[in-house]
Amino acid sequence: MLFDLDGTLLDHDGASAEAIVRAFPDADPGDLVRRWQAISEAAIDRYVAGGLGLAEQRRARAVALARDLGLGTWDDARADAWFARYLDGYTAAWRPFPDAAPALDALAARGIPLGVVTNGEARQQNAKIAAIGLAGRLPYVLASSEAGCAKPAAEIFHVACAGLGLEPGAVAYVGDRLATDARAAAAAGLTGVWLDRSGRPAEDGLDVARITSLDALPALLA
Repeated sequence: MLFDLDGTLLDHDGASAEAIVRAFPDADPGDLVRRWQAISEAAIDRYVAGGLGLAEQRRARAVALARDLGLGTWDDARADAWFARYLDGYTAAWRPFPDAAPALDALAARGIPLGVVTNGEARQQNAKIAAIGLAGRLPYVLASSEAGCAKPAAEIFHVACAGLGLEPGAVAYVGDRLATDARAAAAAGLTGVWLDRSGRPAEDGLDVARITSLDALPALLA
């Protein structure tokens, strides 16, 4: 069984929100977090697609937020310096979801090989896994920066399956994004599982398995 990382095992949104609110304590926190999430998603999507480098996407996020907050146009040096401070706050706020470790332990006890397939830079993604105490539980990690492709492309899932020595049909993939994670994995021949922590009612005619907590995984597999 393979997992997405941010939003599935690690509370990325919570860490990001905590860091950005600390960076701008005088701003309206709700509006600030929404702006930052939208800016970040757009820039990270461009990074994952190969349109921006890692430093460029971070710089673009800082510059866009400064402009939105009426702070003028930041040059590269100022944007880089600000993002470094933000990154310190984001890193300090990394936390696993409470259901992550128990679910992984329950699956490991059944002899199921476990791993991560994540979009992002390998060094940072591995650092996240170690920081939240899950490195020993997830012996296989594949980041898009290493794979040379990114979700939702089928290739990254196939690279992971090959790395595990398994056929796609023998692997399940769990992630918090319906299209990018669950449906993309299913299209690649894996069993896609959507982790929907929103609490909203389930959609009619959903074409992949849906769970609302990782605690449900052992029963789902059974």
